[in-house]
Amino acid sequence: MIRSYRPSDQQALLEILKLNVPKYFDQNEVTEFEEYLEEHAATYLTLEHENKIVGGTGYLLTDNNTIGHVRWIFFHPDSAGHGFGGEAMEYCLAAFRSVPTVRKLIVTTSQLVYKFFEKFGLVLIKTEKDYWGKGLDLYWMEMEINSHP
Repeated sequence: MIRSYRPSDQQALLEILKLNVPKYFDQNEVTEFEEYLEEHAATYLTLEHENKIVGGTGYLLTDNNTIGHVRWIFFHPDSAGHGFGGEAMEYCLAAFRSVPTVRKLIVTTSQLVYKFFEKFGLVLIKTEKDYWGKGLDLYWMEMEINSHP
């Protein structure tokens, strides 16, 4: 189940994020995630399965609602293979498509999971070595949304 983030979710989400350090996230990103929740809680989503929080994702609009961003998508390591990532992406894509001014989706991720985003049509634009932390490279990905001929 996908639902809106509640402040009471923060501790569980932080614990799940920390389970993904250092494989998918650098330690310094934990504080960045806390700051993100303070600023963008209204567009953060919590995913639950069997009444337990299993992960979350943020979706954010910028540039006068012309660019959508998927941010901070992560899940409990034990939830791999349950389809939660796909469910979260489909939810975010539907949200962006429901805003007619959105023209582009941007995802900034790493070399470890960029193939997941390719499944949804995102295309790799650029990379930057050790951007997130040592061994975690930036993979900047984009796709058009709501484009009109």
